[in-house]
Amino acid sequence: MTTDAATESTRVPRGAAPGRHRSAVVPGAPHRSVRRAARAAALLLAVAAVPAPGAAAATGAVHAGAAHVEGRLPSGATYVMDVPATWNGTVLLYSHGYTPSGAPNPARNGPDGATGSLLLGEGYALIGSSYATTGWAVTDAVPDQIATLSAFSDRFGATRRTIAWGTSYGGLVTTALAERHGDRLDGSLSLCGLVHGGVANWNNTLDPVFALKALLAPGSGMPLTRLPDQRAATAAADALTAAVDSAQSTAAGRARIALAAALHNIPVWNQPGQPRPAPADLDAQQANQYEAVKGLVKVAAFNWRQEAEARAGGNMSWNTGVDYARLLGRSSVREEVTALYRKAGLSLKGDLATLDRAPRIGADRAAVAWMSRTSAFTGRLTKPQLSVHTVGDALVPVQTESALLRAVTAAGTTPLLRQAYTETPGHCTFSPAEQLAALHALEDRITTGAWRGATPDALNSRAAAADPSTPARYVPYRPTPYPRPYDLAHPADRP
Repeated sequence: MTTDAATESTRVPRGAAPGRHRSAVVPGAPHRSVRRAARAAALLLAVAAVPAPGAAAATGAVHAGAAHVEGRLPSGATYVMDVPATWNGTVLLYSHGYTPSGAPNPARNGPDGATGSLLLGEGYALIGSSYATTGWAVTDAVPDQIATLSAFSDRFGATRRTIAWGTSYGGLVTTALAERHGDRLDGSLSLCGLVHGGVANWNNTLDPVFALKALLAPGSGMPLTRLPDQRAATAAADALTAAVDSAQSTAAGRARIALAAALHNIPVWNQPGQPRPAPADLDAQQANQYEAVKGLVKVAAFNWRQEAEARAGGNMSWNTGVDYARLLGRSSVREEVTALYRKAGLSLKGDLATLDRAPRIGADRAAVAWMSRTSAFTGRLTKPQLSVHTVGDALVPVQTESALLRAVTAAGTTPLLRQAYTETPGHCTFSPAEQLAALHALEDRITTGAWRGATPDALNSRAAAADPSTPARYVPYRPTPYPRPYDLAHPADRP
């Protein structure tokens, strides 16, 4: 979304405290320095409006009479704040999604322009930081977000209510904020988040590529973990992608790709605009999974892993002791896999035996401990959290929600958590109306102490009221259990 600097008003609302944080003020006859600041603000907004791969776009919308403030934290991270002229007293602290190493890293305070514009129109203040570094940056993201919240308070004074929210990797950051800084928040909203935590995420990412290598390229010698640099990660990703492409041309290969997809719980309906395959249309189901598997291999399974391993100081995932037959039995798409193997005349039992015999991968204990300490969750909430997921997410499968519920149940904080689902394919493909409905339901829980407004019907009603021009697709849904519940980490920290 582009912004016309000539029509922006970036005046600070009456009563805002002066401070050291930069703000651009556009009076009737601007000074040259003010015009330069306005041009710089417009440039930053234009850059931020182009989302990096895997990350959400900035809000990029400033209402008339609003304050737009940009600044830099001591860590080097930048922040952006938009406060409407009639602020309702609630600040929304937005944590953005994963930004790959080397990609542009602007500060972002909302998932998209349309949602941000609606929120500003309802009187919410929107804030967020860039995080000091890109990649698996949770050790920077959490303190940078808290520092941004402090900078907002210094600049604008006390808030009536503070809510943390975030999408994708930002859902992980949001949940970390909820567990570690609940005293600074009134509630949290995770959208399509990695709410199973870092250890489980990397284990779940290892399983499909392990199966693909063992069944499609057993003699290749390509590394799956302990990748020394991005060049090695790209080479491994390219080699496994080529094997997947070749396998897709045969019935046996397609069945094996579906098996790998099932180990990651990749759904058969997983991309925006994709027609939902008929229950008996195995070819369409598998074709959808094939594209999603390639996407996982090309980026997250190798290049993103390498960056995370560099931070953790080694390999933070393992499959020693994993029973892949049992894992398949827990998968949401196991019946499709069985049918494809039958159609190909291939022995599923034989391929599972091959996986059992393949050399397993052990973790580096120190790396597991780092990932567990920085990126795993205890489930010990102190304030309400609403976690929302699409049912057709291939990158962060909906089963991650059952992992979060398991942790929260074990911690005895279940009354503080509510989960909701949209019948939508793709990762983070929520409409603006659905996002506002979730926020309003969370606010209702904060105000009343009960989750009365978080049923699918209530959420759809809230969505229709917030923005009738975009879809409302909340449905009753219960995800299958997370496939590897015993290695979410934390107390064990074990390879």
